[in-house]
Amino acid sequence: MGLHSAQKKHFPLRGIDGVVQLFDAELRKSEPDLALLSLVLGFVEHFLAVNRVIPINVPGVRFEPLEPDCPNSCFPTVELGMISALYERFTAQIRGAVDLSQYRRTAAGSSRELVKKVSDVIWNSLSRSYFKDRAHIQSLFSLITGTKLDSSGVAFAVVAACQVLGLKDVHLALSEDHAWVIFGKNGEETAEVTWHGKGNEDRRGQTVTAGVNEKSWLYLKGSYMKCDRNMEVAFMVCAINPSLDLHTDSSELLQLQQKLLWLLYERGDLDRYPMAMGTLADLEDQDPIPGKESPLTIHLKAVTSAQKHYNNEHIYPYMYLAGFHYRHRDVQEALRAWAEAAQVMQDYNYFREDEEIYKEFFDIANDVIPTLLKETAAAECPGEAGEGGEGADKELPKQVPTFSALQDPECFAHLLRFYDGICKWEEGSPTPVLHVGWATYLVQSLSRFDAQVRQKVSIITKELESQDDDDQSSDDPREGRRRGPRRESKLEEQNSPPPAAPTSPPTLPAAASQPKKVGEGGGRRRSSQGLRGGDTEGKPKSPSPDSAPSPSSQQQVSPSPAGPVVIFQSEKMKGMKELLCAAKVNSSAIKLQLTAQSQVQMKRQKSTPAGDYSMSFMKRQRKTL
Repeated sequence: MGLHSAQKKHFPLRGIDGVVQLFDAELRKSEPDLALLSLVLGFVEHFLAVNRVIPINVPGVRFEPLEPDCPNSCFPTVELGMISALYERFTAQIRGAVDLSQYRRTAAGSSRELVKKVSDVIWNSLSRSYFKDRAHIQSLFSLITGTKLDSSGVAFAVVAACQVLGLKDVHLALSEDHAWVIFGKNGEETAEVTWHGKGNEDRRGQTVTAGVNEKSWLYLKGSYMKCDRNMEVAFMVCAINPSLDLHTDSSELLQLQQKLLWLLYERGDLDRYPMAMGTLADLEDQDPIPGKESPLTIHLKAVTSAQKHYNNEHIYPYMYLAGFHYRHRDVQEALRAWAEAAQVMQDYNYFREDEEIYKEFFDIANDVIPTLLKETAAAECPGEAGEGGEGADKELPKQVPTFSALQDPECFAHLLRFYDGICKWEEGSPTPVLHVGWATYLVQSLSRFDAQVRQKVSIITKELESQDDDDQSSDDPREGRRRGPRRESKLEEQNSPPPAAPTSPPTLPAAASQPKKVGEGGGRRRSSQGLRGGDTEGKPKSPSPDSAPSPSSQQQVSPSPAGPVVIFQSEKMKGMKELLCAAKVNSSAIKLQLTAQSQVQMKRQKSTPAGDYSMSFMKRQRKTL
């Protein structure tokens, strides 16, 4: 059975609007056709990013300019004949290989044997040998025309194949770096259907229970996304890869992705999909559409979504938010956001399979924050900035606050919370996190703050309340990011109202006691302009209320008149309490303390150029989700 007449009438799809109209029509149905939509996106991506032969015509493929007077910006016309043929090949392959009569199905839904069989069909249709992390192999177009899929593409293909077979209970499950499927009553059953990371170990058919129980970030302690069909459509839209190479993106694909994400967002289909909101906000920050919500508002909604629906156990909403503030050189808010990410991270255990998030924190601690603080110092004292002085000064907002971030004890407090979360993450983990390389940059970052600034931060190292057991420690991170000792439960955080469009200093929605909250770090969407001068020149940046507030406004709302309060959770930071506020930073003592019991020599990752943070973030993201 091929495409329905209602689907055929949309063809040929001309330009971005033609594709958006097809998606809009499918999203209005109870079962949007995943295979059809994935084939369309894959076709468009192939001719705009993989085999970009515009304006030379390919047999059977026509290109039309997106704008009449802009011959360089073309879009492939999606013809019914080609998509219909690919669609029938996929559906025939699946139906021909799976005999449903051989598998038991109950009122609860599909059996594990059936799900495993479908994953076998997808798995066995892949080429035996290809580079699994290459770009542009996430869609069914890649599967049918090239027999290649990346890891998350395999999981998506299994779900699309199950939809072809009429298995409506099989859906995609997503963490922040892995994908598998759920099935059965209320999606209670789980099954691995793909590999993860560098090793291609085949765990297909197994549940994810072990990963959830060991508290690895890869499985989010069970707070992963359970997709419905419309969220699966959102997943394929997020998976669009606009890159032509490491430095250039297809503007047509960026526009298509942005418009499709707005379609999904305004329908409410991204309400439980924080990472998709982060991607949309980054696209808006790069190239805003007039009359739409601000990027900051969307980032804050993503944070609220993670708190409300996922027990505040996602890292990337805060990473995205910090990335936004970093690009706009709002030092305090960027530090707040990274600190919040680390506070969430502290309740996980670090396993080797969590290396993607390790790389994020490694880059932030040992490249991004040191560079940001160096630029901040350079802006204050251009003559003392060394080689980066003049350029750094240009990067910062024109209205430099009268009170520098390096003179703000709140910024120092966020730096301490950031490191405390990472140290706590390491505790009880089978794999060490910190090594001497971290210590070198910690000392450098601490030294940017004068002793009188560091001494304004009150550090508390004893528990204010007894804990019933270690499993309750997930409430502790809330302590680490407050100025005062008041505790709030996760329930209170989740039930707090969603943020209004920010006017005065933007507030992360979770903690009512905190006037401004930690944000988001990296931005899931890589922009080739990312952090370059073009990102700060011609476009209006955050409205002035979004920039770092004066410390006087912070002090007025702080429960402690002496300055911010930090409550350490980790043993390493507790042991460093005196060193952190000493008149002179004792480098060797701090290094000894930070690397205690984790003397692991680790080769530094080959890094992207300093300051090109969102580039490295997105390159890694594209390998998985």
